[in-house]
Amino acid sequence: VRRASLLKQSCGTDSGVDIEIDKRIPMGAGLGGGSSDAATTLVALNDLWGCGLEEATLMQLGVELGADVPVFIHGYAAWAEGVGEQLTDMELPETSYLLVLPGCHVDTGKVFQDPELTRNSARITIRDFLAGEHGNDCTAVVRKRHSQVAQALDWLAEFAPARMTGTGSSVFAEFADEAAAQLALREVPAPMTGIVVRGKNRSPLHQKLASG
Repeated sequence: VRRASLLKQSCGTDSGVDIEIDKRIPMGAGLGGGSSDAATTLVALNDLWGCGLEEATLMQLGVELGADVPVFIHGYAAWAEGVGEQLTDMELPETSYLLVLPGCHVDTGKVFQDPELTRNSARITIRDFLAGEHGNDCTAVVRKRHSQVAQALDWLAEFAPARMTGTGSSVFAEFADEAAAQLALREVPAPMTGIVVRGKNRSPLHQKLASG
């Protein structure tokens, strides 16, 4: 609603809109659900209202709400730098992942404020990432503060290299195919829950808009 109001002011339209959210992404799971909602609102209303704002302008409106909003506005798999607004498109394998939800909430703000969080880490490049360097400075802090996340990481690591989504709380691992991910899903111990998902290089929203 905040982004819709800001967009309305920016393009000077008298149009309105009814917004309904079917929330299925767990809150506090580090999956960017709220940021995706904000980005979808900006992109969709820019089209519906005929505002004609360029992507860069929409990103400027979105980044004020969250560092991961621009990549959702962009709608393509990308390497993000700066505060999330400097994007380089990437073409990644659209592989299967097992996403495990430990059942706890992680406060991103508190993680960033934690005195034990590593600061000023050495930058990595796209080449480093593609070569397998997938570090996350937040993992050590979240593991220490949230035992459920630590347990989920340790359990999932028995099947494949496990990583945390941003500041968590969810964790994920890449599998060779959907069948292998589904087999691991059957073993997820309670009270954890899991879901098999597939990577996508292009946002379904952008595909829909492109098709008219």
